[in-house]
Amino acid sequence: MRGFAPLLAAALLVGVLIASAPASVQSIGVCYGIIGSNLPSPQDVVQLYRSLAISGMRVYTVEPPALDALRNAGVDLILGTTNDDVAHLAASASNAAFWVQTNVKPYYPDVKIKYIAVGNELTGGAAQSIPAAMRNLNNALGAAGLSAIKVSTAVKMDVIANSFPPSGAVFAQPYMTDVAQLLATTGAPLLANVYPYFAYLGNPGNISLSYAMFQSGAPPVTDSGNSLVYTNLFDAMLDAIYAALEKAGAPGVRVVVSESGWPSAGGVAATMENTRTYNQGLVDHVAHGTPKKPGPIEAYLFAMFNENQKTGEETERNFGLFHPTNKAPVYPINFAGSVAANRTHLRGSRRH
Repeated sequence: MRGFAPLLAAALLVGVLIASAPASVQSIGVCYGIIGSNLPSPQDVVQLYRSLAISGMRVYTVEPPALDALRNAGVDLILGTTNDDVAHLAASASNAAFWVQTNVKPYYPDVKIKYIAVGNELTGGAAQSIPAAMRNLNNALGAAGLSAIKVSTAVKMDVIANSFPPSGAVFAQPYMTDVAQLLATTGAPLLANVYPYFAYLGNPGNISLSYAMFQSGAPPVTDSGNSLVYTNLFDAMLDAIYAALEKAGAPGVRVVVSESGWPSAGGVAATMENTRTYNQGLVDHVAHGTPKKPGPIEAYLFAMFNENQKTGEETERNFGLFHPTNKAPVYPINFAGSVAANRTHLRGSRRH
């Protein structure tokens, strides 16, 4: 099998990186970005996911080679539309039906498409098309007999206003109320990209690094609105989204963390040790939930590989868990989580 020897070597280097993951942390997935010139083949990537028992993958566009490689792999998938697709999908039911027939029907159920993300971190006027695009895709999936696939959109923390304390959060734009109520109707979760790193970067004077990185001993923060106590920034950010959903009339909508991570180089506090500390802390934490919403969290680490063709700050090219050329780990991480997981404000976003 092509690439088997390097993959085996990578798994051995990781050591305890998941021989078998307990059910309580099977909600950890990893995002698979492809903005790089030296990435492994999709077949090798899928084999790496399987060898490490990573149960979920997120992709940002329809790439037939990647989808073909996922056939019968047993990996749950968040399939993204491009941001440019959103207005087209919103324009007509026939556009959405064609998208489903072309990009979903040929692969499902061999490919375990769990969610479709209508755009990623759309802002401004383009974001106003999200509810219509979601409705059209929902109807198209239903007509095709694929209603088990849930339609959502991936948002960044900028959709939230008044995010501190978390209980005071509301959605900043009216279209998000439409999104929330549609999700409540269909039973789909809201996908949210949650980055304590960027929140810390924007306010280091008021946010301690230990609080941003799940470290024990971080000074706790009490929500003055409901007296909940927060020992890490991730929980505060996630509960701000839940508070906004409640105020939008959608208290039952679940939040899936569609991205979270910490860069290992290229910026303030972007070190290998900080990255390992944050990402391991997240893996350890997801089994427990937040003060407002106890229970397992479905979350996706960003990202599988460093992507050398990403634009922007140097940190953008240094979120990877694995080196793309040899699939060796950038730093050790145990996807199974530690037995004693840590229990231990609010804007963070990143570009794609």
